[in-house]
Amino acid sequence: MSQKYKIKLPRIPGLKRLLSYQREWLRGDILAGVTVAAYLIPQCMAYGELAGVQPVVGLWAIIPPMVIYTILGSSPQISVGPESTTAVMTAAAIAPLVASNGGNYASLVSMLALMVGAICIIGYIARLGFLANLLSKPILVGYMAGVAVIMIAGQLGKIGGIKIEANTVFGEVSEFLGKLDQIHQPTLILGAIVLGFLFIIQHRFPNAPGPLLVVLLATASVGLFHLKQQGVAVVGEIPAGLPHFTLPQLSTKDISTLVASAIGIAVVGYSDNVLTARAFATRNHYKIDANQELLALGASNLGNGLMQGFPISSSGSRTAIADSLGSKSQMFSLVALIVVILVLLFLRPLLAQFPKAALGAIVIYAATKLIEIPEFFRLAKFRRIELFVALATTVGVLITDILVGVGVAIGLSVIDLFARIARPHDAVLGEVPGIPGLHDIEDWEGAKTIPGLVIYRYDAPLFFANVEHFKQRVLQAIEAETTPVEWFVLNTEAIVEVDITAIDTLTELHRELAARGITFAMTRVKQDLYKQLKGSQLLLHIDSEHIYLTLHTAIAAFQARERHFNKETTESDQQN
Repeated sequence: MSQKYKIKLPRIPGLKRLLSYQREWLRGDILAGVTVAAYLIPQCMAYGELAGVQPVVGLWAIIPPMVIYTILGSSPQISVGPESTTAVMTAAAIAPLVASNGGNYASLVSMLALMVGAICIIGYIARLGFLANLLSKPILVGYMAGVAVIMIAGQLGKIGGIKIEANTVFGEVSEFLGKLDQIHQPTLILGAIVLGFLFIIQHRFPNAPGPLLVVLLATASVGLFHLKQQGVAVVGEIPAGLPHFTLPQLSTKDISTLVASAIGIAVVGYSDNVLTARAFATRNHYKIDANQELLALGASNLGNGLMQGFPISSSGSRTAIADSLGSKSQMFSLVALIVVILVLLFLRPLLAQFPKAALGAIVIYAATKLIEIPEFFRLAKFRRIELFVALATTVGVLITDILVGVGVAIGLSVIDLFARIARPHDAVLGEVPGIPGLHDIEDWEGAKTIPGLVIYRYDAPLFFANVEHFKQRVLQAIEAETTPVEWFVLNTEAIVEVDITAIDTLTELHRELAARGITFAMTRVKQDLYKQLKGSQLLLHIDSEHIYLTLHTAIAAFQARERHFNKETTESDQQN
């Protein structure tokens, strides 16, 4: 009889979501899709130029990711495609290579996208998505605030009609303030009107498609008030054409040279992608699959590499715009894709009249919705270290870059976690008059331990970093008793695992207590912990009769031994 094997296929959550699409989502998705398209067309043309390719390639790089991510992605909201960080990193990787060795720039860019995609898919196969679990809520809050500030700073030149050459937040702000005398007043007025209009619409009519109205009204105002003749910058001519399948032709040497850059772009792109996806998932109360995001991002980059594109990730600004308009599924991306194709084929002259100042105002409006001031106050009230991590993330993103800033914040989170595990809460359990059960004697007035018995609970796994602290606390608990201790019972309900250092320390503790005539017992030992203890041969030193399932059976055993000992003592006294 032949053996049948089942091949586990990749999950396609996006397609599943589309097949169960709800009609009430359609209005928000259409509005979000049209508005995001109006925003991303000039933005992605700029990112194409930033990556060192023709601006039209920035539009081409929209098409494969939108289709692929819609099918494979786990987030119903994020907008994938060209974004500033990966565009800059692409140019930084390719330009020196072309300058020194020559070569086809477009082929190198496409190959880099293929390599980034392959690295992400390898990460998916290795199930490295769990690394996203290091991104805690404070990191998400701080990250989104930092991204919002970057978004706002990046639009200062557009709304002021000033050419800003700096490429850092502080440089952009400083240059803007230094060029206040060069502000183009019609541009600034238009930007201020658009921004004010968006906030008023949001306040008075929360469900109105404010950004879409801005696109239509601002475009109409250019022709009505002859703003272009007054020096107000517009998007300008949009190239025609669609991408076609092309396999990059490069030498092995060129490919090996790009490996390090591809790994760096993959790490930055995935970090940005999963941070944005998790942040909006938290805001809107749904979950994403971090490992699935590796597959979706990898496949999207592979698609771009085969269609003359360059490495991409997700866009926080486009996602924020879509979220502000009520997007509920990746249908908004498909709508945006249709608009992009229509524009490339038919509607280029219309969008060419859209003023860049209005574009900047839409981005600033979307950015303000990413800064959650109440969350910072909530973190401060809960635990100061949480607030510190959030602020450190924000500052790190602003003064370094996204990856370094998030890395610093993750490091702080891990240090905080390590400190809490290394010095966890513990308790000596005793009886409280009038209250059933056993409780921490430090929490209740009048609580007392059972004479001769110390029941001790350690609220963390035992491992090399905390075993000395554990042993010191045990001995301190025993020394604190006024009645000589006869039994020490370790409550292991919070000790889920141990390492070999902990095993050795428990063995030493058993030996020291035995030398002092104190019985060492354990209670509430979970099956997994019991297997570890048995495998370490610690149970050869601790009799199996001193391993108890519950606290009450351990207490009963102690009291039974006490009664037996007292009975033997009484009989001995009578015989004498």
